[in-house]
Amino acid sequence: MPSIRNLKTFLAVARLGSFVGAGNEIGLTAAAVGLQIRALEAELHQQLFDRSGRSIVLNTAGRSMVAPMVDLVARYDALAAPPEGESLSGKLVMGALVSALMGAFADALLALTSQHPGLEVKLFAGLSADFTRLVERGELDAAVVAQPPFRLPASLVWTPLYVEPMVLVVPRQPRFAIADGPLQILRASPFLRFDRQAWTGHLVDQALAQAGVKVREGMELNSVEAILALVRQGFGVSIVPKLANVQWSRDRALRAIALPGVDVQRQVGLLERREHGRGRVTAAIKDYFAAR
Repeated sequence: MPSIRNLKTFLAVARLGSFVGAGNEIGLTAAAVGLQIRALEAELHQQLFDRSGRSIVLNTAGRSMVAPMVDLVARYDALAAPPEGESLSGKLVMGALVSALMGAFADALLALTSQHPGLEVKLFAGLSADFTRLVERGELDAAVVAQPPFRLPASLVWTPLYVEPMVLVVPRQPRFAIADGPLQILRASPFLRFDRQAWTGHLVDQALAQAGVKVREGMELNSVEAILALVRQGFGVSIVPKLANVQWSRDRALRAIALPGVDVQRQVGLLERREHGRGRVTAAIKDYFAAR
């Protein structure tokens, strides 16, 4: 049976894409990493990576191994974990929208790590759609994402955590003539649109449809933070989720305005596999929001 050490090495190579990077993370030379990978492949009687020069890429067999190996390693690590009800510990590898770290999830993360000092949370920032694949493959234990606009694979489950209303954001010092009233502002001003292909972009389309407004298309971006920065500089207006930890009323460069007749909200939730080795930690995250 393959050793846990070799499984952990395999997961490091799969995540980082190189023997050197994996070796730097786990404290081995690239040559030692290569020996462990070859030993693992010999034990499993199949090649797990496609090799070409210095590049190494997971092949079909290797990709199919990621999720079960993540679970095996997590279950092994759980053997040394405290009994149920005691402090959580170990590493949780998560993905999160950057905007979620400006929202209510940041408070949950602070509370969880303060209560459980032995818990190490490793966060990767990105887009909701990208995290779905990574969670399904076991490269992430879980991810904080917007509600998926499509049916998830049977192996995944999404649990709602909190909601953020979609609001109009307007610069206090615009570089264009500003109209009176939110719908008139939205209709007449340069519009900075969230990426149509992103999950939050679908919500912007819903808000515009409810408002019954055709906007003057400007730039299209895939980051709430970038949109807010451009609005603050007076380049246009936008519709974004009203992030929980942003001091909107004290912002000297922009205003957040509710759109009449629009009740679209972004639901933010936890995406995870139905069964995985870090279930106690993700349960604690869900319990935090359930108690609010």
